[in-house]
Amino acid sequence: MDRKKSMISQYRPFLTSVYREVLRFLVLYKQTIMPGIISSGLYIIIFGHALGNRIGSINNIEYVDFIIPGLTMMSVINQSYANSSSSIMQAKYLKFIEDYLIAPISGFELSMSFIIGAILRGVINGVLIVVTCSLLTGFTIDNYILSLFLLIVVSCAFGAIGVIVGIIAKTWDSVGVLGTFVFMPLSMLGGVFWSINMLPESWRFITLLNPLYWMINGLRYSMIGISEVSIIFSIVISIIFAIGFTIIASILFSRGYKIKS
Repeated sequence: MDRKKSMISQYRPFLTSVYREVLRFLVLYKQTIMPGIISSGLYIIIFGHALGNRIGSINNIEYVDFIIPGLTMMSVINQSYANSSSSIMQAKYLKFIEDYLIAPISGFELSMSFIIGAILRGVINGVLIVVTCSLLTGFTIDNYILSLFLLIVVSCAFGAIGVIVGIIAKTWDSVGVLGTFVFMPLSMLGGVFWSINMLPESWRFITLLNPLYWMINGLRYSMIGISEVSIIFSIVISIIFAIGFTIIASILFSRGYKIKS
């Protein structure tokens, strides 16, 4: 019993930090959860049905079903990134960012508390979008386990990127620039709305250099069972991004980079 209490006491600062991050976005669900669901629903109605009637099917899959995995991944990326980056920027703005460094918690645990919050926000958004799409179109998932795994891994990757950007950025505008001018275009060029086989050869090569394409392809395979490139490579790239950026985020927090005055 004493050993169990000791373990709980040891991890209490970490669990408290995770709880704070999760509670932060749940309390603000109208800003953190609802917009992603509404925008994806609009995409389905506008692109799925309007364009779907003209395009018909892609790789023998109805167009509306083809775009749902991409829309889900696009929202997961944006939401997980926004959660961790905004949390750190808020701490900077309210002048309590340095308090993190004196807390009885390691740099890895501190970064993971932000990343776990981002993962949960990303996954919740992803799941609710799929549920919404199922109600609108009757969409069903082929492989639930692999889909959930990829949502978690990609949310981890972009949650970690959000931590890194939040630490480095000096203004809120700097945080927003990456989401608006980097993630959004890469998502659009990542095969959300079309197959890579529909692109000219030159654009096809550029798309293959886009890591978001491989992530979207992995989720599309897990949800509707089609893959235009190696599914193993898609999963490996997602895992490498998650591990790599998590390590970088942990190192920055451990060293107090741009946090110590």
